[in-house]
Amino acid sequence: MTGTELDVRALPKSRKHPAVFAAFDGLAVGESLVLVNDHDPRHLRDEFETEHPGGHGWECVTKAPGEWRIRISRLASTPLPRVLTDTRPAGAGSPAGTTGAAGPGGAAGEPDAAGAVWRLRMRDRDLDSNIIQLPPGAGIEPHAGPDLDVLVHVLGGDGRLTTEVGTVDLAPGALVWLPRRSLRGFTAGADGLRYLTVHQRRTALVLEPPSARG
Repeated sequence: MTGTELDVRALPKSRKHPAVFAAFDGLAVGESLVLVNDHDPRHLRDEFETEHPGGHGWECVTKAPGEWRIRISRLASTPLPRVLTDTRPAGAGSPAGTTGAAGPGGAAGEPDAAGAVWRLRMRDRDLDSNIIQLPPGAGIEPHAGPDLDVLVHVLGGDGRLTTEVGTVDLAPGALVWLPRRSLRGFTAGADGLRYLTVHQRRTALVLEPPSARG
């Protein structure tokens, strides 16, 4: 299969990237495919950097009007473990190996940002994860949660979790379990509130601004 050619020029735009990833998934380590496209596939390359950083090779073989040839090689059998982001607020300093403000490996959000300031973006995953940031005094109104369990890790600031029978104080380091369908609401304290959520992936995860029902 080494050197197999995949010409996507005749495919509808919505099918091009899925076709390339499907072909890549079928490669063994050390094999490659040659992508033929009618323009520079830079957005596809960005997706490969998100999905397979360090696990793929990308070489422009030829480029001409209407015909770009890119050799994509498989260097690892699975996506590689990696650092995704710095969970500290922007400006708090970054550990070695992290770059950028919000992308993979960068700090997750600006100090004044609100809502979901970072999220897990890989297309092939079993989990969903987000970093939620609420400004001082803002909140998410109490509501019944989805039909799945959610783990919450408080990263910074302070606040209060409202439950069906009372409230729970939130501080950095707190690891909170939200059982499926349980009533929950969040209110940020004077320093705002910043927390990480992790749960099983679902088809559609919609996160609204802090002032709206979450």
